[in-house]
Amino acid sequence: MDPVTRAGQRALIITTLAVPVTGWAVHALTLHRRLAAERRDPLTGAQRRAAFERRAQRLLARHQKDSLLCLVDLDNFKRLNDTHGHAAGDAALAATGERLAHWAGPHGVVGRLGGDEFAVATRVDTRAGDHAMEERLEQLMGALHEPVPTEAGPLPVAASVGTAVPDYLGIRALPALLRGADVSMYRTKHSGRYGWAEIEDLQTPTVNGRRQGRPGTALERAA
Repeated sequence: MDPVTRAGQRALIITTLAVPVTGWAVHALTLHRRLAAERRDPLTGAQRRAAFERRAQRLLARHQKDSLLCLVDLDNFKRLNDTHGHAAGDAALAATGERLAHWAGPHGVVGRLGGDEFAVATRVDTRAGDHAMEERLEQLMGALHEPVPTEAGPLPVAASVGTAVPDYLGIRALPALLRGADVSMYRTKHSGRYGWAEIEDLQTPTVNGRRQGRPGTALERAA
C-alpha cells in the first residue's frame, strides 16, 4: 500500500473516532448550559435559592473575617405592579438583579429567594478602613434607589436591606445569618436605611426558616 493511501486511511479512522467524541462534547456543553439555566432565574440573572445557598455558604465559611450577607426586599412592590403594570414590575426586578450583581462583584453571589426578595453575599476589603462595610452598604442603597428606566419613563423604586456580618456575629452558618438579616431588614423596613443583625436577632422565633410575623406564619420557635 502506497504512503498516500495509508495516510488517507489513517485520516478516515481519526475522523470516524472523532465523531462520537465531538457528539459527546456538544451534548456535555448543552447539558451544562441547561443546568446553568436551571440554577439561574431567567428574569433577574440571579441564582435560584438552592444554588445561591450552596455558593453563599462556601463564600461565608471561607471568608468570615471580611464577608457579609444582605437580604434585599423591594418596597411596595405590589403597589408598583398594581399601579404601573407587571411589565414595570419585571423591569424593577431585572434592574435589581443587575444592580446587585454589579455591587457584589465577580467574587460575590446573588440569589432571588422568591418574589421581590433577593439575597447577596460578598466580600469587603476591610483594609480600606474601619468604615469599609458602611461605605459599601451606602453604595448599595444608592444603587437600589436609582429610578428604573422604562418605556413610560423613569420608575421610582426603593428597597429595604438587612445585613448580617459573620465576623461580628461569630457564626458562619447561612440559615442563622439569613435569619438575622431578615430580622434586621424588617426592623428598618420603612426607614430608608439598612439594618445590622444583632446577636439576639439569631434567636427570633421562625417558622420554616421565615421570621415569625411574616404573612402566613404562626408562632413557633425554631429548634
